[in-house]
Amino acid sequence: MRYKLQLFIIFVLAPFIGLGIAYAQLQPFSLDEMETLAIKGDAFQEEAYIISRQLLDLQDSIREVRVTAETAGRLINLIRKNADDELRAYEEQHAYLQGLLAASVEQRRASIDMLDTVLANLLGDPIGQTFGENATIKVYSLEEAGYRGYMAKVRLHNPKAVRMVLAEDRVNSQGETTSAAAKRTGAVLAVNAGGFFAHEGSLVPLGITVIDGEVLTFSTYDSDLSFVGFNRSGQLVGGRVETKEQLLELDVLHGASFLPTLLQDGKKQPIPAAWANTRHPRTLIGHFENGDLLFIVIDGRRQGWSMGVTLEEAQGKLLEFKVRDAYNLDGGGSSTFYYNGSVLNRPSGGTERRVTTNIVVIP
Repeated sequence: MRYKLQLFIIFVLAPFIGLGIAYAQLQPFSLDEMETLAIKGDAFQEEAYIISRQLLDLQDSIREVRVTAETAGRLINLIRKNADDELRAYEEQHAYLQGLLAASVEQRRASIDMLDTVLANLLGDPIGQTFGENATIKVYSLEEAGYRGYMAKVRLHNPKAVRMVLAEDRVNSQGETTSAAAKRTGAVLAVNAGGFFAHEGSLVPLGITVIDGEVLTFSTYDSDLSFVGFNRSGQLVGGRVETKEQLLELDVLHGASFLPTLLQDGKKQPIPAAWANTRHPRTLIGHFENGDLLFIVIDGRRQGWSMGVTLEEAQGKLLEFKVRDAYNLDGGGSSTFYYNGSVLNRPSGGTERRVTTNIVVIP
């Protein structure tokens, strides 16, 4: 390469050297002119040398750029290969997850079919059905189970279909009947919810009350009270709650309090002594093993119609229904089952009682 560069310089300088010789022959230089020409020749040679060095440096730079480009090319190929591998892995994982989802859907469908079969065997066919955009409701008579009352099985398609309604939308109120709460919210199904007490001429909810994610009352003075509600996914949550941090962990959207907890993870829970083996009208809430909700109202205190059930009897019947978790809500004269425009059960007081909270389902 250096030899080629020298030849290049000679070819560049040759015309000037020729002109110099011709000029010298035509007009001889003086000594001073010769010295000046020599100095200029030396400068020109030095400049030519510098140019040759710059050309060599440029060649080195080009070589480095070529090496860098080759390295970048290899990196790009490696990145492309990794991207192809990741895409292939994603597609395989996606196909696997789709298979799991399909299997889960099929399993859920089978579970629903099995549950419907179990309920049909125990209770007969539904006496009412509602197929809504947000929820599917099936209503059964409990006469076949040996009680006078009603049960609703609810499958949510939208978590917002189920909610808690506060009477007059105030903590201190004169109460509201279950049918009134249903009608003003456009609900098809409704049952009474938490307990309450009278205070200075108003009715006030017991324990903890949560409406639309806002904690309106928080009292834990009664250690037997259970909180019952729904989280933001529409799932039933509940149990003993002692701190607001626990409510945050449950991600509660709606809820109220009463007692006791009946079933947890498919297992019977202890019944407080003051509540044991006593027969009364009941309002119960729970969810089946497949996640569907259930609402039960059993009439009582009405001779010749229905005397009610004990909580122990209710636990056994809930397990027959394949219920996983269940809670006792306010009962007695408060127990009310509203469906499709009418109160189906017979409240023990002869008429509906005004209560502070109701659970409504808007399909």
